[in-house]
Amino acid sequence: MYRSQRLVLCHFWAAFVAFVPAICLGVFQMVARSPWLEVRDPKMYYSSVTAHGSFFGYMFPTFVAMGFGYAACANALAQRIIGQRFAWLGFAMAVIGSLAALIPDLLGKSATLYTFYLPLIGNTWYYVGLILVIFGSWVWVAVMLANLTVWKIRHRTAPVPLAMFASCAGALLWFWTSLGVTIELLSSVIPYVLGWTTTLDAGLARILFSMTLHGIVYFWLIPSYVAFYTLVPKEADSRLYSDTMGRIAFILFLVFSMPVGMHHIFGDPEVAGGPKFMHALFTALVAVPTFLTVFSICASLEIGGRLRGGKGLFGWIGALPWDRPMILACGLSLIMLGLGGVGGLINMSYGLDATVHNTQWVTAHFHLIYGGAIVIMYFAIAYELWPHLTGKPLFSVQLARWQLWLWFIGLMVTTLPWHIVGLMGQPRRMAFYDYHNPAIAPQAPLVELASVGGFIILVSAVLLVINLFATHLQPRAELEPRVRFALAVNPSVRVPKVLNGFAFWNALLLILVVVNYGLPLSQLLFFKQHTTPAFQIGGTEYKDK
Repeated sequence: MYRSQRLVLCHFWAAFVAFVPAICLGVFQMVARSPWLEVRDPKMYYSSVTAHGSFFGYMFPTFVAMGFGYAACANALAQRIIGQRFAWLGFAMAVIGSLAALIPDLLGKSATLYTFYLPLIGNTWYYVGLILVIFGSWVWVAVMLANLTVWKIRHRTAPVPLAMFASCAGALLWFWTSLGVTIELLSSVIPYVLGWTTTLDAGLARILFSMTLHGIVYFWLIPSYVAFYTLVPKEADSRLYSDTMGRIAFILFLVFSMPVGMHHIFGDPEVAGGPKFMHALFTALVAVPTFLTVFSICASLEIGGRLRGGKGLFGWIGALPWDRPMILACGLSLIMLGLGGVGGLINMSYGLDATVHNTQWVTAHFHLIYGGAIVIMYFAIAYELWPHLTGKPLFSVQLARWQLWLWFIGLMVTTLPWHIVGLMGQPRRMAFYDYHNPAIAPQAPLVELASVGGFIILVSAVLLVINLFATHLQPRAELEPRVRFALAVNPSVRVPKVLNGFAFWNALLLILVVVNYGLPLSQLLFFKQHTTPAFQIGGTEYKDK
């Protein structure tokens, strides 16, 4: 690991420290909204949702992406990470920011949800903490790009290893997509809570946050896709079908993931129909790199299955080493990705979205894609890295398989009923429901079933932490410290310049952002603004300074 073990381990343990309370809070929310408990305490519920979203949506995936990015940097480039002191600085900023943000929320002073929902205003430290997390992650972006630049100078004609290329695409995507929420916080929220302004423009804030709201999902996704391309083929005793296809997929994620976020606010009146159409169109284009990935990974797995003796049209599937956690996680992830992707196509449609918008359907789609397809690959990444990071064999491969299966079953038991009650009209983000009302009483059994899935997910999360922690207690073994990534069927000796760097694609992304966001932002910035006083969490009336 080129003396990066401690850095990577600290990032992953920080991620899992955030992960465990996030799961506990999620289970509490499901039970609180079910007929079992009916906790009719909106303040407690929304504080829980805010903490759950902040833990699970900001801290957990950010630390995983940073840690896995550093692992890819050291192992793919075969060099010690340049700027490790800055990497530790970024880690410290993110940890301090996480604590600063979550303490006031857990005290019930920032129940704004992690999407903020202005004109709701929470505690000042919640927003300052989130800014620290973002700035800490930007240090990671800078370290990754610095290492990429130095390596390219030393190897002027060589292709950047795909694991590093893809991780840098994810870092750049995060920088671009985090600009929206950063601008919202620095230009609107923090000036208000510091007393520098007296009103808020909620419409402008929602547009700015939409720049982050969809791109962040693909930032979460990038580590999983890096594992698809660079770890799964190796674990299948295979080779990657196409290195070039992988580069194109990650470039397309970088270019098309961010300037599409307004499909989350199709119902908002401050945005005209033209920009909404453009965002719906570009949202469809985001499906292209996923289709490329599914084809490429399935082809890579088929190569491995046939090399292992698989015969006939589908015989290669059974020949794959499903007893290996990485392969099992990949298969389960692709199932959830397919089901969740179909729901995403509905959400991107202007007409169909109007039917399911702000219902439990959206919650189900989000958790099936992120909590299911993406996070299960995070587990597989951890199982793959832990022996290299600790110098000790994984405590129990069998326990890892049970954990992955329980996670898959729990997510399916939770999200399928959510899809159904969403189609029945159940709104999301409601603190409680009156199931004695005949109009919604038929939803009660499905909500109870989803809650059962939540407890299965909780058991899976506990097994994960036990397995990883117990690995640290294992005796040391003679293990290769370096993580090896998959080779392509036809390894590239040289690649076109546009597939070996990001300058052209960053310029193209800037143009798309201007085209897709320029009109609605200019209308709100330069024409008459419709501002409003804030509503302070914990207060009883609008707070007009």
